[in-house]
Amino acid sequence: MEETEKVSVKSASEEISKEFKTLINAQDLDSLKQLQNLILGRLQDSNAVLSHFNEYSEHCFTEVSADFSRNTRLLKSMKSDLDYIFQKLRSMKAKIMSTYPDALPDNTTIQALDQRPDLEMPR
Repeated sequence: MEETEKVSVKSASEEISKEFKTLINAQDLDSLKQLQNLILGRLQDSNAVLSHFNEYSEHCFTEVSADFSRNTRLLKSMKSDLDYIFQKLRSMKAKIMSTYPDALPDNTTIQALDQRPDLEMPR
């Protein structure tokens, strides 16, 4: 580019920037800056609160994680014990039914037994 072109481009740029400055109100820019600073402060406060909450949650989790794992193992053990008990009950019931077919009530007898009045319900 020639020197005259550079000078003309520079002067045109300066003229455009002056025109843009007249389009924008300085008070509006100041109010936008204040709002941005206010929002920044609120976001920083929120970030601090969330960081504190995360630390607290992590601390609480470390305190109860051992209890959770111990109780989970206990529940799994209880479930396997109950499964074994019910399996034994089913096999005992099958043996009793094969030896004594009338020993246990069938579905119609159970329904008849369920027709009895509920003694806890007031009349």
